[in-house]
Amino acid sequence: MKRATITLPDDIAKAVDDFIEAQEVPPALTTVMQVALRAYLGERGFLRTYRPLKITPTGDSGRSDVSENRDLYLTGLKK
Repeated sequence: MKRATITLPDDIAKAVDDFIEAQEVPPALTTVMQVALRAYLGERGFLRTYRPLKITPTGDSGRSDVSENRDLYLTGLKK
């Protein structure tokens, strides 16, 4: 992780302080800056956006309890 010291103009510093104070649970300044940089760099194509893994079923096992009894099916104890 890279550490940096930045200087903020007064208007941006006040806006950041106002934002943090307006939150029900005030985030750390580091978190606010990281989120802002991620958004800025992502919009400009310099940072890949996070995409959650999407898994779609490909077939039907014919069984309605597989999600509940997956361990039994995987070990071969339930047929």
